[in-house]
Amino acid sequence: MEPVFAALVGLFFAVGIYLILSRHVIRILLGIVIFGNAVNLLIFTAGRIVREVAAIIPQGFDTPTGPMSNPLPQALILTAIVISFSFFAFLLVLAYRAYQEIGTDDTDGMRVAEPAGEPLPPIGY
Repeated sequence: MEPVFAALVGLFFAVGIYLILSRHVIRILLGIVIFGNAVNLLIFTAGRIVREVAAIIPQGFDTPTGPMSNPLPQALILTAIVISFSFFAFLLVLAYRAYQEIGTDDTDGMRVAEPAGEPLPPIGY
């Protein structure tokens, strides 16, 4: 099962990078979300996916009696999901506000600080 998840992680990373390199803000935001999901799935896969054993120590024991799955990646992923959702909501509001002010979601059209007819600034000093 882990090779399937490894291929899925690679696919998510590829799609995320492809969307981040786009010129439109909405595609960039979707690329960031997919990239974050790829990282979460990578952490989950690195924590060894084990279906047969739970991450619970039996009652009355101080240490695990046999093999058990690692609960730390699951806790990290739950925290990362909440953080990435709030980050996406902030970026979405920021992109919508920029669209309202400028009137375009194209990154080349958002270059308000660099007017079209002006000469370029010096590249080196």
